[in-house]
Amino acid sequence: MDSSYDLATLRSHYEQAAADKSAGEKFYKLMSNYQGNEALPLAYKAASEAIRARDASMFNKLTYAQAAARIFEQAAAANSNNAEVRFLRFSVESNIPAFLGLSPHVEEDRQYLLDALRQHPQSGLDAEAFNTVRNFLIGRGHVSAEQAQELEQLTA
Repeated sequence: MDSSYDLATLRSHYEQAAADKSAGEKFYKLMSNYQGNEALPLAYKAASEAIRARDASMFNKLTYAQAAARIFEQAAAANSNNAEVRFLRFSVESNIPAFLGLSPHVEEDRQYLLDALRQHPQSGLDAEAFNTVRNFLIGRGHVSAEQAQELEQLTA
């Protein structure tokens, strides 16, 4: 696989794109060229579509959000047991307005991620992904106070 699509590179691009519009454009351009069918790069491609939707004009937001949903379906079909794929889908779907009907996996993925964190290191998440998922769930209020306390006791 092209080194542009290795995990460390994808994570770095995604993190930057989430915080910066110009980095989002760069990430979208990189991922729009990905033609493979591996689950994790596909999930990052879907996330790049979602970031594009965030930054697009009102007229184009829905088109990019629908593309993200389609590509997340492909990624999940390729490997539904990949916790990082589930996390990327959750992080996007949990931010999409429910009335659009593009967030059908939020609760399922949230529960999957909680279980993956509890089963770590047998969950398939490496230490970096473990910390990212845990901090996202706690920091964004996707878990109860009791669950947050439990997750804070877990270490990568």
